[in-house]
Amino acid sequence: MDDKTFMREVASRLQCDERRAEGLTFAVFQELRERLTPKEAADVAAQLSKPLKTLWISLDRPDRQVRRTEEAEFVRDVCRIAGLPDDVEAARAVKAVFGVLQKALGSATGKEGESWDIYSQLPKGLKDLWLASAQKH
Repeated sequence: MDDKTFMREVASRLQCDERRAEGLTFAVFQELRERLTPKEAADVAAQLSKPLKTLWISLDRPDRQVRRTEEAEFVRDVCRIAGLPDDVEAARAVKAVFGVLQKALGSATGKEGESWDIYSQLPKGLKDLWLASAQKH
């Protein structure tokens, strides 16, 4: 999936413009990548178009440690980075980006291929959010 299609789909799910969708995607990508091992994060990046890969790897550090957090902290972090008014809006953004990322990775349920690899590294609460994101919006 190219970056334009990705952003259009996120924007459609959130009923916002594509510029806002890109900012929200950036926030979710940064937080999700931090929850994955560097090797898994590189595997995800390898499957993204160049502009999406740039969003994915922005601010990554080779020496970073995996951040193990549950859903509430993850959503709060996205809320803070994206400048959203509350965690409800942040959770909507996370679900939208997770769902489109799964689709971009060729997964219908969040449990196939590279999506499974992401899923397998998430803590339980984030696993639940990841799977809920695969459902039709």
